[in-house]
Amino acid sequence: MTHESIDADSGAGAAPLGAVRDGVEARLAAAGIADARIDAELLIGHVLGLGRGELQTAIILDREIGADDRVTLEPLVARRVLREPLQHILGTAPFRAMELFVGPGVFVPRPETEQVVQYAIDALRVLPDEAPIAIDLGTGSGAIALAMATEVPNARVFALEKMDAAHAWAARNFEKIGASNATLVHGDMAEAFTELHGTVAVLISNPPYIPARAIPRDIEVREYDPPTALFGGEDGLDLVRVISRRGLDLVRSGGTLILEHGELQGEAIRAILASDGWRTPATFPDFTLRDRVTTAVR
Repeated sequence: MTHESIDADSGAGAAPLGAVRDGVEARLAAAGIADARIDAELLIGHVLGLGRGELQTAIILDREIGADDRVTLEPLVARRVLREPLQHILGTAPFRAMELFVGPGVFVPRPETEQVVQYAIDALRVLPDEAPIAIDLGTGSGAIALAMATEVPNARVFALEKMDAAHAWAARNFEKIGASNATLVHGDMAEAFTELHGTVAVLISNPPYIPARAIPRDIEVREYDPPTALFGGEDGLDLVRVISRRGLDLVRSGGTLILEHGELQGEAIRAILASDGWRTPATFPDFTLRDRVTTAVR
């Protein structure tokens, strides 16, 4: 099979799923996509309404894909070849147990953030409070807030997003997930939640933390993620400073602050938090052993 298009040599009829999958994989690999087979299977599964495991089973059973479905698949593959994020093409992104709507204007949630939110979930679960309060500042798609709300159903979770486009995606996800204990607010973190001063048990954020002059390595990030969700000023820590100061108003004594950040920023963030008066700042790695999250106690 040629790799120029999905149905280049398969005529007008059906084609073996395995051969089509292999052809798509080769095109994606040639475009520099590291997980080409995974993306190929997810794209084909999206068209056929099959999960990845179901698709793999169909390939083992020598099932075929029809001409109409191959016509539908071709533009999706062409978009991925141009390095449009897979999640934008599919319209959703997985996050823990959820599938969230994503697209242009909102940061696509990453697997490493699933690990970061675990710190918040663990902190909420051990509290004796009947309804502990948690806040997610700069919620983007709503991933962190909705994970806390669904996995700690006795918590009261508040999410804040300033940017209009991102807030619109978060609103769709809040409606989809339907967590009655989660509240989405459209506003600025420097001013929001004055009614919650001194009551928050867990404050978490994945703020923009890329330094202004840095260039993201991945085309998907560089060309498609909104700059407001990526860049955090000259050293990348402008919003960390705002969150640290704002958190002192919001978080109650003994409450926890949790910040996601880049792998080289832990030391600087610990210094900022300690200088502002947070206690026991500590940095922890993700599963790739890169520093990913810093916590502190009010």
